[in-house]
Amino acid sequence: MDSEDDMHDANDVESLDDFYSGETAMASDDDDADYDFNDTDDSDDTISHRQQQNYTILSEADIRQRQEEDISMISTVLSIPRVSASILLRHYNWSVSKVHDAWFADEDKVRKAVGLLERPIVYIPKNVRELTCGICFETYPRDRMNAAACGHPFCCTCWTGYISTSINDGPGCLMLRCPDPSCGAAVGQDMINVLASNEDKGKYSRYLLRSYIEDNRKTKWCPAPGCDYAVEFVVGSGSYDITCKCSYGFCWNCTEEAHRPVDCGTVAKWILKNSAESENMNWILANSKPCPKCKRPIEKNQGCMHITCTPPCKFEFCWLCLGAWSEHGERTGGFYACNRYETAKQEGAYDETEKRREMAKNSLERYTHYYERWATNQSSRQKALADLQQMQAVHIEKLSDKQSQPESQLKFITEAWLQIVECRRVLKWTYAYGYYLPEHEHAKRQFFEYLQGEAESGLERLHQCAEKELQIYLNAEGPSEDFNEFRTKLAGLTSVTRNYFENLVRALENGLSDVDSHGACSRTASSKNLGGNKARGGRGKGTASRAPSRLDDSGHWSCDHCTYANVKSANTCQMCHQHR
Repeated sequence: MDSEDDMHDANDVESLDDFYSGETAMASDDDDADYDFNDTDDSDDTISHRQQQNYTILSEADIRQRQEEDISMISTVLSIPRVSASILLRHYNWSVSKVHDAWFADEDKVRKAVGLLERPIVYIPKNVRELTCGICFETYPRDRMNAAACGHPFCCTCWTGYISTSINDGPGCLMLRCPDPSCGAAVGQDMINVLASNEDKGKYSRYLLRSYIEDNRKTKWCPAPGCDYAVEFVVGSGSYDITCKCSYGFCWNCTEEAHRPVDCGTVAKWILKNSAESENMNWILANSKPCPKCKRPIEKNQGCMHITCTPPCKFEFCWLCLGAWSEHGERTGGFYACNRYETAKQEGAYDETEKRREMAKNSLERYTHYYERWATNQSSRQKALADLQQMQAVHIEKLSDKQSQPESQLKFITEAWLQIVECRRVLKWTYAYGYYLPEHEHAKRQFFEYLQGEAESGLERLHQCAEKELQIYLNAEGPSEDFNEFRTKLAGLTSVTRNYFENLVRALENGLSDVDSHGACSRTASSKNLGGNKARGGRGKGTASRAPSRLDDSGHWSCDHCTYANVKSANTCQMCHQHR
C-alpha cells in the first residue's frame, strides 16, 4: 500500500534508529563498524543468520515414519526380514550407514554379535508331539511351545513371564536374548507381539520409539516437562539454540535452557552455585559469629551487645570481643560498646578474623547483586510469556474489532512480545556472564557494563510500549486515529532492539575482543568512546552534529531521546522532558 501514511511510517522508523543515543545525525565511518549496535538495516549475513535453522522438530508420527523407513531400507538392501533389520539397527544405534559398513565387511561376525542365526541350533523332529519346557521342566503339547530362531523350546507361560519381567526391567528388553543361558539368539518384536500382554506390548513399543531418539547422537528429546517432541540437529552447524514447537528454548549441547551468549561451562557453574551450600556458608560467615563456648553460629537480632547462647549452652558473651559477659560492665564501655574490643582491634588482634568476615560479606554481596538481577529478568520473562499467550488468545481479536483492522495486520504486536521474551532471556544470562568476568579486566568490565546498561534501557522502552501504551488502544471505544503511529513506533522499537541484542550476543560470544589486555579499547572499540561524546548508540562513530527534530505530516516532532510524538508548539518533550 503505497500511501503517504507508509512514507510517514518509513520516516518514523528511520528516526527510531537512534533511540538508544538520542542523536539524529552522525558521521559514517565505515571502518569502525564492527559493533554497530544500532544499525537497523539488516545485512545479508544477519538475514541469513536469522533464517538459517539447523534443526528439525519431530513429532511422534514423524519419528515412527522415519523409524519404519530405516527398517524398510535395511530389510530391502540386506534382504533380511523386517524384524531382523530392526534388531540390527538397534544394535548399531539406528545408524543405517554403520549397519551397511559392518554387514558388508563381515556378515557372519555381525550375525553372531547381534544374535541373528541363519539356522536353528536345536532341531526337533516333526513327529514329536510333546516337548519339555527348559524353564519349568513341564511337558506340554507342541502347539503350546515356542522358540526363537535358535530352536530352544519353552512353554508359552514361561515365555510370557520371561518377556514381562524383561520389559518391566526397562529398555534393556529391546536386546532380549533366548532364555537358554548358553544361547545368544535375539528375540524379535514378532515374538513380543505374540506372547506379551497388551500392556507389555505397549511398553515395548514406547521403548522402541524412544530408542530411536535416545540412541542416535543426532537426535534428542525436548527437555520441557510433558513435551513429546524430539529434535534432529545438524551437528557442527553453529548455534546450539533450539526452539521447540512447545515454545521451550534449550541448548542442544547441554540441554539446559537456551543461554546465549553464555557458554555451557559457565551455565553449569552458575546453576551449581545457585544450588550449592557454599552460599549458605558465606552468609553464615558474613552475618554470624560462633559462640565462644559451643561454637554454634549465632545471628545477632537485637541492638544490645549482650548475647546469650541458646540452651543447653546458655553462655553469655560480648558480641564485639566474644569475651565472657561477666567480665564486662561500665569499665568496658557499657552495653553498646566494648573498649576492650576497640583496643584489641587497634593492636591487630582481630585483623585476620575481621578480614575473613569482610571478604565473605563482599563476596556474598557481589553474588547477591548478580543473582537478584538474573532472577528478576527470569520472572519478567515468565510474565512476558504469560502476557504473550494472553495477547494471542484474547487481546489480538479484541484489538482487531476495536481498531477495525484484520488480525493479519496486528502481527507486529506478537512479534514485539516474542522479541521481549527473547531479550529477557539474553539479558538474564548477561548477569551470569558478568559475574564470571575477571575482576582485573577493568576495561572489559567497563565496556560490558555499558553495553548491558544500553540493552536494559532499550528493552525497557520496548516492554513499556508493548505493555502500557497498547492498553490505551485495548481500552478505546472505537478506532484510534494515531494507531498507525503506534504501529510504526512499536515495529521500529522491535527492529532496533532485535538488532542491538543480536550484535550484543555476538560481541559477548567473541569475548569482547575489541578490548585488549592492556586496559584500553582496540581500534574499533576505542572509536566507540565509552564515556565521551555519543554519536550512534553512545559509541561515537566520529564527530556528529545534532540535527533539529523533524516534523511529520501531522505537524508533530519526534523526540530524539524517547521518540515520543510532541505537538509542534512544544519545545520540551512531554514524555522525557528533554529539550527539542
